[in-house]
Amino acid sequence: MAIKVTMPRLSDTMTEGTVATWLKKVGDKVSEGDILAEIETDKATMEFESFNEGTLLHIGIQAGETAPVDSLLAIIGKEGEDISALLAGGEAPEAPAAKEEAAPAETKTEAPKTEAPKADAPKATTSLPEGVIVVTMPRLSDTMTEGTVATWLKKVGDKVNEGDILAEIETDKATMEFESFNEGTLLHIGIEEGNTAPVDSLLAIIGPAGTDVSGVAGNYTPGAAPAAAPEKEETKASEETVSAEKATPAASETSSNDGKRILASPLAKKIASDKGIQLSQVKGSGENGRIVKSDIENFTPAAAQAAPAAKADAAAPKAFVPAGEVVTEEIKNSQMRKVIAKRLAESLFTAPHYNLVVEVNMDEAMQSRATINSIPDTKVSFNDMVIKACALALKKHPKINSQWKEDAITINHHVSIGVAVAVEDGLVVPVLKFTDAMSLSQISASVKDLAGKAKNKKLTPAEMEGSTFTVSNLGMFGITEFNSIINQPNSAILSVGAIVEKPVVKNGQIVVGNTMMLSLACDHRTIDGATGAQFLQTLKQYIESPVTMLA
Repeated sequence: MAIKVTMPRLSDTMTEGTVATWLKKVGDKVSEGDILAEIETDKATMEFESFNEGTLLHIGIQAGETAPVDSLLAIIGKEGEDISALLAGGEAPEAPAAKEEAAPAETKTEAPKTEAPKADAPKATTSLPEGVIVVTMPRLSDTMTEGTVATWLKKVGDKVNEGDILAEIETDKATMEFESFNEGTLLHIGIEEGNTAPVDSLLAIIGPAGTDVSGVAGNYTPGAAPAAAPEKEETKASEETVSAEKATPAASETSSNDGKRILASPLAKKIASDKGIQLSQVKGSGENGRIVKSDIENFTPAAAQAAPAAKADAAAPKAFVPAGEVVTEEIKNSQMRKVIAKRLAESLFTAPHYNLVVEVNMDEAMQSRATINSIPDTKVSFNDMVIKACALALKKHPKINSQWKEDAITINHHVSIGVAVAVEDGLVVPVLKFTDAMSLSQISASVKDLAGKAKNKKLTPAEMEGSTFTVSNLGMFGITEFNSIINQPNSAILSVGAIVEKPVVKNGQIVVGNTMMLSLACDHRTIDGATGAQFLQTLKQYIESPVTMLA
């Protein structure tokens, strides 16, 4: 009997998911434990395995499409089984399973498009030359509206097989490999490396070698998505160079002065020629060290200019003319950077921030930490001690552990502290669930584990959800004091500075002491000044007397 497989709920807050990739196609045999598809939330991509066995009879959500949790994802049953009754409920897309079985290749060719069911209609294909397939910018997460092509792994004229990686595409959270569901020759690239375009924009065209697709590339306008007009001139130049490359197989290779071959894309060579840059001086970032467009655009010819300048000085030793060059670099905003900018701006301009600052004596904390770390296999940081102190202080001052809503303030009586972690492309905040119930050593181990996952882009959505308070520490960079923007929906965030050795007054005497500055940013809608001050007093007491945290 056929079994309906629905869009799974991969986290406690997930309401919809995007099918990033199907690893099975209609007609394939499926065993229990096989990976059916890769499904994305706005945080991560997860493998979704089958709990049933049989034949994949129907795909309800095409690759790149987004659908609510519990939507019809697939149907698995006996080969040739009639599933019309299951589809009659209206949960499946327009294309019937029979058509998918009769023409599995057609299903595959339409997979990269986010509106694959519409692509089955004759009007979507009649204007295309025979065998030509339009590949659009995929929707790699349920919140993705545009993507950036980080790297092309194929160039115009290359042979493409089903399953080959076409490009690496950057979303607001990660850079993901985008594979081809079709085979043929890459005839056209619609979005060059480093460029950003909305979902459904023309990404590439694949088809039989030598097919003229200029009319398709120039007139492609899927809905409101813009065509690749801004890149038309560069693309044309790339295609013309590739045409010459077909006549001369080594056209993409250039020889350096020492006779070594230099691999460079046609577009990179053209831009280098226009700028007067020698390819032998450029380090390629592409496959096998291949020089691509971004390598040329980011190249700074400092070393190349040094030699001519030295010769000029030797030729005219009596004349000294200061020489310089205005050098700028433009870095495209990643999707993660755009989201960070949007959310922090919303937080700053919607929540009335104010900051409270307190100086903490760290002498006893330093002694306590040294004692704790003398225990074998134990290593606790000052940040771990601050997190523990925050968890205990929040239990005594629950108004700090709150969230603003238009009709009510939610007071959280559980404590889950988010720890801000800097990553290559921005900032993420993994969460220590129920921090108040954790020991100091458990906090230390959890922070190390989550920070490692963050830097390797392995955090799951569930590990970044549910914070009630946030801690941000820049002390390791020597920053003594700073103010943070609240990580909404939290009502407060604590900024932790460096420990500084300086003169302090103790018992009327000036002595050498160690202090640390803490700054609490509060949302004035939920936290009054006196409430925030009382929290900081309690927090200060815990940190200055660590033994009280063990009571």
